[in-house]
Amino acid sequence: MKMSLLTPHVYWAQRHEDIYLRVELIDTQNMKVHMHENVLEFSGQGHGAKGQNDYQFSLAFRLPVNPEVSFKSTQRQVSITVKKAQRGWWDRLTIQEKKPLFLAPDFDRWLEESDAEMEIHEKEEKQKRVKMSRREENGRPSIKTIFLFLYNLVQFLCFSWIFINMTVRLFIFGQDSMYDTFHTMSDVMFFCQTLAAIEVVNAAFGVVKTGVVPTLIQVVGRNFILFIIIGSLEEMHNKAVVFFVFYPWSAIEIFRYPFYMLGCFNTEWKDLTWLRYTAWIPLYPLGALAEAVAVVQSIPLFDEANLFSIDLTKSIGVSIRFSHFLYIYLVLMVFALTVNFRHLYKQRKRRFHTKKRKAQ
Repeated sequence: MKMSLLTPHVYWAQRHEDIYLRVELIDTQNMKVHMHENVLEFSGQGHGAKGQNDYQFSLAFRLPVNPEVSFKSTQRQVSITVKKAQRGWWDRLTIQEKKPLFLAPDFDRWLEESDAEMEIHEKEEKQKRVKMSRREENGRPSIKTIFLFLYNLVQFLCFSWIFINMTVRLFIFGQDSMYDTFHTMSDVMFFCQTLAAIEVVNAAFGVVKTGVVPTLIQVVGRNFILFIIIGSLEEMHNKAVVFFVFYPWSAIEIFRYPFYMLGCFNTEWKDLTWLRYTAWIPLYPLGALAEAVAVVQSIPLFDEANLFSIDLTKSIGVSIRFSHFLYIYLVLMVFALTVNFRHLYKQRKRRFHTKKRKAQ
């Protein structure tokens, strides 16, 4: 009895250098896969969408690919990998604009271009950590590793001291402790945030692989709030908003810095990793809201003290008040919050999406 010739379901995904095809065919036999003039041709016998039959398909690729094709057949499917002739991102798979009916995205492996770039970055970072680990097994840790470990250790200890002290004082003195936050915690917070300038330098010179702009926004933003909005006005020192600024800052950092400490030696604790990439979700917007409240509360105080204002009434008849800049700063805070939220979300997605794919 002659079996009918049918087309199997084919799912695809891509990276910058590869095309991945998954042919939904069970227990494939008599399989043939070859490339001819940039057209992939497949044929085989197995159990597909129309039962046990002969199946075949061909795909004319959008851009040139290498003639060598690698494939692997399992009981459940056939996996095919095609190398692109040139590294790049394709807007579609086939030369014809209309997608073949049997072809669909493979959402188990599907990534957008930006996510694929982050995946490459993640692999490069892993390779560097492995190389570093091997070097350290053969001798002492590098100066860079020791420096980063000590920096993160100092920041972790200082922010832990702030967080623990604020928590203990809140339980002992209650609401009254909030109004005394600046006088009891500011010295250590000044030290931590001054030291944090190292993170911008590290990002700018490639000591650590992270975005310079998000790091700069966070460090400059925090230092502006700490040194200018709160530190320069004595009337702000006794306000409860200082507590609500310092508490989320320190809560985030007691998870972030130990995560980096372990990363210096290619070590990871799953619970700590989850907290590092999750705790910011409630804490970051709370901290940003507290910063905005602090700015709003400081505006009439800056106007009253005439601090940082520029008097140009004699020359052009205009006085540039610092409060005018603060109104603009509040708008810029929304932009900065969006940039950092996007950065943190991508970091979280890259970390856990990669782990999920490895587990599958």
